[in-house]
Amino acid sequence: MEIRKAFKFRIYPNQTQQAELARQFGCARFVYNHYRAAREGFYIDCGTGLNYADCNLDLTDLKKQPETIWLKEADSQVLQEALRHLDTAYQNFFAGRAAYPNFHSRHDKQSIHYPQRFKVSAKKIYLPKVGWVKCIFHRPTDGLMKNCTVTKTKSGRYFVSIQVEIEIPDPTPKIEAVGIDLGLTTFAALSTGEKIDKPKHLYKSQRRLKIRQRRLSRKVKGSNSRNAARLPVAVLHERIANQRKDFQHKLSRQLVDRFGSISFESLNVGGMVKNHHLAKSISDASWSQFVLFCEYKAAWVNGQVLRADRFFPSSKLCSDCGNKHKSLTLNIRQWVCLNCGVIHDRDTNAAINILNQTMAGVAKSYAGGDMSVLVKTSAPEAHPF
Repeated sequence: MEIRKAFKFRIYPNQTQQAELARQFGCARFVYNHYRAAREGFYIDCGTGLNYADCNLDLTDLKKQPETIWLKEADSQVLQEALRHLDTAYQNFFAGRAAYPNFHSRHDKQSIHYPQRFKVSAKKIYLPKVGWVKCIFHRPTDGLMKNCTVTKTKSGRYFVSIQVEIEIPDPTPKIEAVGIDLGLTTFAALSTGEKIDKPKHLYKSQRRLKIRQRRLSRKVKGSNSRNAARLPVAVLHERIANQRKDFQHKLSRQLVDRFGSISFESLNVGGMVKNHHLAKSISDASWSQFVLFCEYKAAWVNGQVLRADRFFPSSKLCSDCGNKHKSLTLNIRQWVCLNCGVIHDRDTNAAINILNQTMAGVAKSYAGGDMSVLVKTSAPEAHPF
């Protein structure tokens, strides 16, 4: 079985290399934004769109123009990859998988992509136009290296993500299945009766974050003192995000190792965060990211992640008799079925119903010869394991 993994490492460029990376980031961002505007304008004027080949052909002429000749200072493949990312963003938009592409800002996280021509030594990595950069390889990168992505976070840290292609023995799929109900009171309730507490990373750092944001708000925009006050806020936000990812990576790995089939409920997170009373807690839980981690890890071990319908009343159905409790508000955590008298824990009952509903869909697909529900999600290329 052939899979792709991405290994993320911290790099430490010197001042000269940082300046060169800033030049690469800027050129790639300019190309992305320039052709983002060009594709939109061309569609408005002509009614048809531009594709990657059209933009790439025009890029050659753009680098010859006197006002943009400085684009030649960037690596040519970095600029081409920026066009590929823009084309992918438009394809995802038209396929309904993502929102309309936005312009990239120099104040956000910066990144460039090298499809080839990078090299790795014991303690350094060679990046075209940048040179040999110090890198901390905290784990081996087995397999054939395919490409790498260099990023600079808002806190000023540099990372490189190396994607490798490796061959692993075909895993034996596990038989046991589980349904999971994601929530705010507990992060996850399993159909086995287990519950995983919510870590509340944002809540634990909220006091320090509030102090640092207050200091930032008092600085004059555009001043050096504001730039200095911005860094502690970015560092703390990055720390919270890393804590959240660490928790979800470990939990998703545990679930994938135990269960061959994991069932979730399809949640409309975008609509749920419009509730201003729960928006912060929902964003801190990051359910979509957790489900994504489970999906690509399950694909590596020949498992599957299934989703129940968004409008399936998982919390209101009795998992024993199927009777529906119509007046079940959010504050009721336990309820008694009026039909069979069974006492239900709200979250555990929902997890059992999610499992039953998805398994029923799988059985129906088997009977009808439709195997589409069993198609596993392929492993995303950009996510480090």
